[in-house]
Amino acid sequence: MDFLSDSVAAIAARVQAGDQSAREVTTHAIERIERYNPTLNAFVAWDGEAAMAQAAVLDDRVAAGLPVGPLAGVPVGVKDLEAVAGFTTSFGSALHAGDAPAVMDSVHVARLRTAGAVVVGKTNTPEHGHKGATDNLPYGQTINPWSSDHSPGGSSGGTAAAIAAGLVPLGTGSDGGGSIRIPASACGLSALKPETARVPIAGRAMPGSGLLSTNGPMGRTAMDTAVALDAVIGPDGRDPMSLPHPGQSWAKRVAEAELPPRVVWSPTMGFANVDNEVLAGCRTVVEALAAEGTEVVEVDEIFPDDPAADWYTLWSVARYKTQGHLIGTTDWDRLSATIKPQIEYGATVSGVDHARAQDACFELNWRLEEVFAGEQAPLILTPTTAGQAPRIDTDGLLVGEAELDWVRFTYGINMSRNPAGTVCAGLTSAGTPIGMQIIGRHFAEGDVLAAMAVLEQVVGFDERPPLA
Repeated sequence: MDFLSDSVAAIAARVQAGDQSAREVTTHAIERIERYNPTLNAFVAWDGEAAMAQAAVLDDRVAAGLPVGPLAGVPVGVKDLEAVAGFTTSFGSALHAGDAPAVMDSVHVARLRTAGAVVVGKTNTPEHGHKGATDNLPYGQTINPWSSDHSPGGSSGGTAAAIAAGLVPLGTGSDGGGSIRIPASACGLSALKPETARVPIAGRAMPGSGLLSTNGPMGRTAMDTAVALDAVIGPDGRDPMSLPHPGQSWAKRVAEAELPPRVVWSPTMGFANVDNEVLAGCRTVVEALAAEGTEVVEVDEIFPDDPAADWYTLWSVARYKTQGHLIGTTDWDRLSATIKPQIEYGATVSGVDHARAQDACFELNWRLEEVFAGEQAPLILTPTTAGQAPRIDTDGLLVGEAELDWVRFTYGINMSRNPAGTVCAGLTSAGTPIGMQIIGRHFAEGDVLAAMAVLEQVVGFDERPPLA
């Protein structure tokens, strides 16, 4: 058993057939967590006894000839921004690390369980998912399995590190500014930010990051991600924004993936400085894709300006809505130093400025659609991040220098709400992965996932991280 080579579908098939028990698979995950987590700090909590109890139920159903679901016996780690019955949802915050355990699963987690997945524990995240690196006050720093000197990115960094190191084959993430794509890129995974509201987020109030964020499963490959997505998408009446089911199997679409006839390649999107090694790695993939027969159209400008300022307006207002009541209280000092300026800035934003930032979402979407339609190409390729994975306690590196906005390619796609994925384009000289972003038209996750699968074959990347 090897979570770094066994697909999610293969694990589930063995359990369904009775060739391997769910308890055996779960035992392997717990043993991997206990062996590697002291170094990686990918999981902040796990419960082997509860996981084994879930697995035993599945094994009993298999023995009785009952269905067990498409994710039968697959161990899953859940990002610690999402509710799992029996576990505290700490949000990576000292203010919530001692909260009572959740009494019910989120919609996302409940659907994974219904599909047969075994939830083993919670994965690390920066406080309220507020940055592109994974560390916090109650649980500390998560390490990138590719280099002990580097962060796995964030904010779904605990999940990404756990999958990249083979602790579990599947996990959950959320993406409000790149928080699935950034850590997947930094850890060498293929992962997807679905169309916003594709995976329901139920609640009596808007999520803490407003309407920027979407939840979704994270896997090692496009197929792993597609199999998990097939199990969790579809509307829920408790989420007024949730989308209808697309009426197709994305796993089937990935299995039948063919070379895309035409794509757009935009190395800077018109506004970004990009690290030399990141750009060279992505160019190599684009050239290989063209050599296979895809027509590549280079478009220098998609967005004329960096959308980060408008994104930050939306994000910080959501932060102020959620944590603004802490300003001036004794709990203020218990917050991470890097989240406080976001909350404080949100307090200064006027209603008109917030509305103008919402207008920017429509403008970005308009510009993307102009490129899709004008170039008659269903996909846009860019680097996933402008910089290399950040070293511990610094920002990502552009040409050897730490830069705050090293993730600038991801924000605008949260604002436009399009689906977007990332695949590994190779390694930097420091040994950390480089990501290639694939942006699709609205509701076209199938196109993105299929292209991800093709790019995996074109790149042929099969190295294992040193810390796995």
